[in-house]
Amino acid sequence: MKRRLHKKYLVLILAYSGLLLLIPYVLDYRDKSVQNAKLPQQQPRCPDLENTVALLWDNGYKANGSEAAESPAANRSLSRTHIYLHATWRTGSSFLGELFNQHPDVFYLYEPMWHIWQALYPGDAGSLQGAVRDMMSSLYRCDFSVLKLYAGSQNITTSFIFGWKMNKVICSEPLCDAHRRHEIGLVREDRCAKCQKRDLRDLERECRKYPVMVIKGVRVLDMSTLVPLMRDPAINLQIIQLFRDPRAVHNSRLKSKQALVKESIQVLRSKKQNDKYKRLLVPSNRMNRAESYVASAMELICDNWLSDMMLVINAPPWVRRNYLRLRYEDLVQQPMEELQRLFRFSNLSSFPALERFALNMTHGQGYSSDKPFLISSRDAKEAIYAWRERLSLDQISQVEAYCSEVMRQLGYEKNRVEKAT
Repeated sequence: MKRRLHKKYLVLILAYSGLLLLIPYVLDYRDKSVQNAKLPQQQPRCPDLENTVALLWDNGYKANGSEAAESPAANRSLSRTHIYLHATWRTGSSFLGELFNQHPDVFYLYEPMWHIWQALYPGDAGSLQGAVRDMMSSLYRCDFSVLKLYAGSQNITTSFIFGWKMNKVICSEPLCDAHRRHEIGLVREDRCAKCQKRDLRDLERECRKYPVMVIKGVRVLDMSTLVPLMRDPAINLQIIQLFRDPRAVHNSRLKSKQALVKESIQVLRSKKQNDKYKRLLVPSNRMNRAESYVASAMELICDNWLSDMMLVINAPPWVRRNYLRLRYEDLVQQPMEELQRLFRFSNLSSFPALERFALNMTHGQGYSSDKPFLISSRDAKEAIYAWRERLSLDQISQVEAYCSEVMRQLGYEKNRVEKAT
C-alpha cells in the first residue's frame, strides 16, 4: 500500500516539474508570435542605396519602391506654406521668382544666401552648404537676425537685403508707399530706392502675415542639403526645381561670364579633392580664364542635376509629393498652363492680371540685354534657341558629352544640325 502511494506521489511530482519547465517555453513562443504579427516582413535592401539615400530619409524609405513611412510632417498645420525655388545660375530662375514676387499672398526673398557667399569668399561652395541651410531655416521662421552674421559691424535694415529694390513687400505698404501690393507689375527700382530704411523687426512682422513664403536661390549645390528642412514639421519645405537645356545655360553663362567668375571658382573648389574635377581648375590655353572657369563649372552643374534626379526617384512618396520639376522651356512657351500648375502646388490661386503678366513677360522684343541679370520682358522663342546661333559646334558637342544623361532624363534632344561654314 505504501509502495503504491509512493508511486503516485512520484508521478505527480514529475508531472508538476514537467509543467513548470514547459510554461516558460509556451510563454516565450507566444511573445515571439505576437511580435512577428506586429512587425512587417523585412524587405531585401540594396547596400548602395542605403548608403546614398536611405540614411537621408531616416529609415522611412524602402528600396524596392513600395509605400514608405508617412512624412514626419504629416500632421503639420496647413496655415503656412514654405517653398524653395531650387535652381542654378542662368536657368531663368529670376523670372520664375518674379511670378511669386508678384502674388499678393506671397512673401518672397530673392537670393538671400548671396550674403553668405560674399562674406565668406573665397570659401568653396561645398563648405558653405551648412550655413546656407541654417540661414534658410531661420528665414522660413521669419527670423532675420541670421543676416547679422554676415553684415560685419554695420547696423542692418531692409536696405541690406540683397535685391530689396525689387521686392514687392519691402516696397509696398505698410513698409513703403512706392507701390501697392495688390497691383501687378515690375517694381520700379528708382521709386523703391527712396523708401525709408526699416528695422528688420518690421520686416519680420510682415513676414508672419503671409500664408506662403518663397525663397529663390542658386547656391544650394544639391537637394540633399535641403532634406532636414523637408523633414522639419515646422517648415515642411516644398521644392520647385527649375531645369533648362544645358546648352542654353552654357550659352547664357558665357554671355555673363565676368559676373559669374567668382561663383564658378567657388563651385569648382568644392570638388577639388575629386580627381575627376582637378583638371577643371586649370584654365585651358585656348580660352581666357573667365571663360574657362565658367565653362568648367557647367560639368559640375549637370552632375548635381543628375544627383538630384536620382535622389527624388529613390525618395519616399511624401517627398515626391512635396517636389515639383519644372523646365524653363515649358514655362515660357506655355506660361498660362505652367503658372496654374505652379500655384496649385503652392496652395495659391491664380487670377487674370497675373496671368497677363506672365504672358507679357514671355512675349517681349528680343532676348539680348546689356544687363543679363535684369528681369525684363523677353522673346521666349529666341531665349530658348539662342544657343544654336551663338555656340560653336565644339562647344555644343562638349556640353552634350558631359550632360548627356541629364538631357535624356529631361527630354532634350541632341543637336543634329550642322552649322554652315
